[in-house]
Amino acid sequence: MICFPNAKINLGLNIVSRRQDGYHNLETIFYPIGLKDALEILPAGTSVPPATTDHTSDTRHLRSNEMSGRNTPYRFFQTGDVIEGNSEDNLVIKALKLILSEKELPPLDIHLLKKIPSGAGLGGGSSDAASMLWMVNDNFSLHYTDKELALLAAKLGADCPYFLLNRPAFATGIGDELEPIELDLSDLFFVLVKPDISIPTKEAYAMITPLKPGLSLKEVVKKPVADWKDLMKNDFEPPVFKKYPQICTIKQQLYDLGAVYASMSGSGSSVYGFFRREHELKELKMIFSNHFIWTNKEL
Repeated sequence: MICFPNAKINLGLNIVSRRQDGYHNLETIFYPIGLKDALEILPAGTSVPPATTDHTSDTRHLRSNEMSGRNTPYRFFQTGDVIEGNSEDNLVIKALKLILSEKELPPLDIHLLKKIPSGAGLGGGSSDAASMLWMVNDNFSLHYTDKELALLAAKLGADCPYFLLNRPAFATGIGDELEPIELDLSDLFFVLVKPDISIPTKEAYAMITPLKPGLSLKEVVKKPVADWKDLMKNDFEPPVFKKYPQICTIKQQLYDLGAVYASMSGSGSSVYGFFRREHELKELKMIFSNHFIWTNKEL
């Protein structure tokens, strides 16, 4: 069984207050985009581990947790972009272990092709984890309800439950209280740029002073996209831009190229822009040649 976990962006992000449990209350709008990973589960031993091709520019990196006996319930193979750290800490494996703590499953081969950049404010790891919960539940007919899956997802990360909904939503609380909204930006050209910078979420929150916004994002998003520039803010931008001015430069470059709205996503480091005219995108490949770049239209 295979699925394609997608990324999200934040349309605005207001840090409203600090909670007694150390987390922060926020409000944001999650919007799904078409940048995707690939995640597959197979019966153990039926798949061939992917080969590395370090001699090419599209280097594939293999990580696996080889089965050493009946007590090891999976093999994990990760290709594509490198994910630092132990594979046991990957959210896909943590999602599987949550279910294994409650249910019996046969041994699995798990393949994750990573294309969504990490440390970018795009929720790639959370999306992978939510997809793993959904796939295992569906494939093995475990009969978890949507609410039960969301509760499991919340144990993995504040934005994990969103990817089970996976449609435009107004999010409050720590990002886990979701209200679907009607929003369609498919008529605009979308560009995402990520510099070679990863910003740990904990570091980003440490730089924030909470402040309740004067106008809710749920109201701002109803206005024309051209009005968002003056109304829709990301509270992470001022401190992050001060520490990493090159991220601020990317945002300004997107506006200079004609973006009707541009913003950093989440706590960074990726920056996105919406454009009305396709010809405005032609310079992007050259200007951002040293960065990761993705667009919903062919450049």
